[in-house]
Amino acid sequence: MRATSQTVRDLPVLAVAVVWGSSFLVLKQVAGQDTVLGTLVLRFGLVVPLLAVFAWRSLRRLTRREWLGGASLGVILGAIFLLETYGAVHTSATNAGLIVSLTMVFTPLAESAVRRTALPRVFLGAAGLSVLGVALLTGGGFRTPNVGDLLMLGSALIRTVHVLAMSRTKSIKGTDALALTWIQLSTAGLIFLLVSPLAGASPLAVAESFGPRQWAGLLYLSVLCTVFAFLVQMWAVRATSPSRVSLLLGTEPLWAALFGTVVGGDRLSALALSGGVLVLVGTEWGRRAVNSGALEPASAPEPASAPGSAAEPAAPAGQSVREPVREPVEAGVDVPA
Repeated sequence: MRATSQTVRDLPVLAVAVVWGSSFLVLKQVAGQDTVLGTLVLRFGLVVPLLAVFAWRSLRRLTRREWLGGASLGVILGAIFLLETYGAVHTSATNAGLIVSLTMVFTPLAESAVRRTALPRVFLGAAGLSVLGVALLTGGGFRTPNVGDLLMLGSALIRTVHVLAMSRTKSIKGTDALALTWIQLSTAGLIFLLVSPLAGASPLAVAESFGPRQWAGLLYLSVLCTVFAFLVQMWAVRATSPSRVSLLLGTEPLWAALFGTVVGGDRLSALALSGGVLVLVGTEWGRRAVNSGALEPASAPEPASAPGSAAEPAAPAGQSVREPVREPVEAGVDVPA
């Protein structure tokens, strides 16, 4: 009975990993080169009001410093969404999901540099394997990586900055995770709205151009990949262990590769395929090293009173908000791209 109960609790978390893995393919079907900003405005226009329903009580208790701290993190989050959305448009769904997963090895490397502490050899081996895998996946030195691959790599780096900023911004220590996520998403959405007249089609024009398929994809990204994922994570860190949640969410790159190749029709050369396998093995190896205590993940503040998130109130307030990749749950709240 206990094993069955644990399996039931694991299924919603695994579902989050699946929808996150599929999000890159859905992004490619919804957004185009000239509609990225308009699409992001529409997406955030759906997400922010939905999350406000759950967050408004916590938001009323925040101080001015907490609002400003959350807004500053929202600027970084906006950069992540921009890079990932433009990146997904310009590369394959498989490449996008695998390259973004490098956040799982970049974050401990960056934390080690900030703390000036040495990393164990086992993690350095995992990181090296992951980097080699990306090199092979994007051409192996035999061709120049395309702009989409470079944008996804930039997103992985900015995600790392976001994790560190979440864990080290003093003004948000102990801040409710759901409220903090709402502020970040609202800030990013406002930036997209202000910048949208400068690049591509307007949000209104994008909305008018959408057919049933594009609207279904947008709802999928907004409701399932963001709101549902956030609420499940918040529930999961209470119902099971953070390490178990991280283990399940760590399967996201695998799902991204599966959706990209089976559903999206991505075709990988033998060299790229071997690189993809190395990325999966390296990031999983590195993530397990973090969870096993071989090294400490980015420091997180005390858990908030509400659930966690890619979306949940009870997760640590310093967790990373990712749209998506994702960092270990212990490192912060995550919201996928």
